Amino acid sequence: MHATKKSMRSVQRIISVPITRPTATQQPTIPLHPLDHSKILTYYHFQLHSTSQSPGSSSKWLSWMQTKAASTWSNFGKAPEGTWKLKVFRAGERIVDRIDFEELSLKGVDPSLGPTILHPDISGRRGEKNVPEGDNASKIVIPLLYPPSIQSGEVSLEHLRSLLSTRKPRHKRGAWLWITIAPFTAPFMVVPVIPNLPFFFCAWRAWSHYRAYRASQYLSNLIEKQVIVPEPSDALDAIYRDCSPKPLASSHSSASVGQSPSTNDQEPLAVEMLLSREVVPTVVSTFSLTQSATADIYRAIQQADIRLSKSS
Repeated sequence: MHATKKSMRSVQRIISVPITRPTATQQPTIPLHPLDHSKILTYYHFQLHSTSQSPGSSSKWLSWMQTKAASTWSNFGKAPEGTWKLKVFRAGERIVDRIDFEELSLKGVDPSLGPTILHPDISGRRGEKNVPEGDNASKIVIPLLYPPSIQSGEVSLEHLRSLLSTRKPRHKRGAWLWITIAPFTAPFMVVPVIPNLPFFFCAWRAWSHYRAYRASQYLSNLIEKQVIVPEPSDALDAIYRDCSPKPLASSHSSASVGQSPSTNDQEPLAVEMLLSREVVPTVVSTFSLTQSATADIYRAIQQADIRLSKSS
């Protein structure tokens, strides 16, 4: 059983987990305008890794830093009650809960996979062995698993494409914004004992946006090169068949936010919630997801409920 789970986690795939959609009578044949992502929400779990068997020293160093940071943060959560470390940990977790779940999902993609200025191909590692180049890149197939009873493969792929085009400039701006703010936190270095938390927060937010931006670049290139291919998942579909969609209040589509009016834009959009928190353990066990992915799915469901309640 342990070997089976380990092999499943090593598979390259993208799992599309729709959270909300228009009601059955109003489902579009193509995705809505990107601005309507506030109403049509999907959580994507990315299981992507390098095809190289011998990662470079820079990747090892990056991996070590990420592991060290995660370990340090975890130790903060284990600090005794009433200590400043535990208070910082709890405050940080509350902040993470408010970060867009789309960002949390995208930043899970290893940024070293994506394109760089010197290596603008889809892998970003043109000089490595076992990394396909040019026409050979089209031989790679990364399945985009989706529940066929909820949406078609075309809609799944186009929604992902539209989401990436929306998130890419947002995360680029976010990275530059927090990089710009970081130097202004230098005066906090004079505070004894407690580390410069404002600086670390700025650095963390800049790094998070940067990872999401690079992931958006990488995934967009994969879609354009037809590497990401929709694939129906019976296992995922079975989970949705056991769920009863929860109707939500109607909300207006893109016409209400300054888009060009049309007949469809002026009609209210009735939305339904497809997943509840009770279903998350089934999703996790079915696809052998990690603990961090479990927390991200919970956050996605909570944020979807909050967003739709505000927009209705």
